[in-house]
Amino acid sequence: MAEPIIKIRDLKKNFGDLEVLKGIDMNIDKGDIVALIGASGSGKSTLLRTVNQLEDVTDGNIWFDGELVNKDLPHRSRERHLNQLRQHIGMVFQHFNLFPHLTALGNVTLAPVMLGRLTQKEAAEKGLELLDKVGLGDRADYFPSHLSGGQKQRVAIARSLAMEPKVMLFDEVTSALDPELVSEVNRVMKQLAQEHMTMIIVTHDLRFAEDVSDHVVFMADGIVVEAGPPEQVFRNPQDEKTQAFLQQVFDE
Repeated sequence: MAEPIIKIRDLKKNFGDLEVLKGIDMNIDKGDIVALIGASGSGKSTLLRTVNQLEDVTDGNIWFDGELVNKDLPHRSRERHLNQLRQHIGMVFQHFNLFPHLTALGNVTLAPVMLGRLTQKEAAEKGLELLDKVGLGDRADYFPSHLSGGQKQRVAIARSLAMEPKVMLFDEVTSALDPELVSEVNRVMKQLAQEHMTMIIVTHDLRFAEDVSDHVVFMADGIVVEAGPPEQVFRNPQDEKTQAFLQQVFDE
């Protein structure tokens, strides 16, 4: 059996006296699409952000592609370690975080050129391919201020893909969008799923989670309450907390 691409063991995260993660264990294999679901404050986004150390961990360990992520290193060595790691882990946030002074293409090409991965010409060719992939080939020269929320989010996805990551992390990427724009972003994520991109998706959109994921993890109060294939978690949940959460969401 191949090693999981992400392995999490007894992961804990405190913010002061507040325990946000209370001992998470998880394996994610290459090609897995994992949906993290649960009420606000359950720890989903914090868990996601520990994978690339946007949040430090209080205790426990995370391995990515066989390497310990949260190594205890001196500051400069740690920064080098994390910068190297983050080149292989794409992340897309709820708010798009695009550079307003750069065009869509400029946003997509910036990192590969700055990090010496591609020449400007190579990056431009690759960037146009990626914008075309997310349905924005005709918006390459547009600045973010002239794009809709859904278009900005698709540029953000293309920007992450430009680094050819091994894993993509999505943190509530459609929750700030108007309802009519959600489907265009979900369509891109479904396409990535069909291409077997390893993904961890934090989402409140349970129908999308059921449709796209191989594995669903329901979190509450900083722990994993229930996990399994989507048909089991959504259609035949075993835990009372899962049942109550799903009933509340689907009754809304």
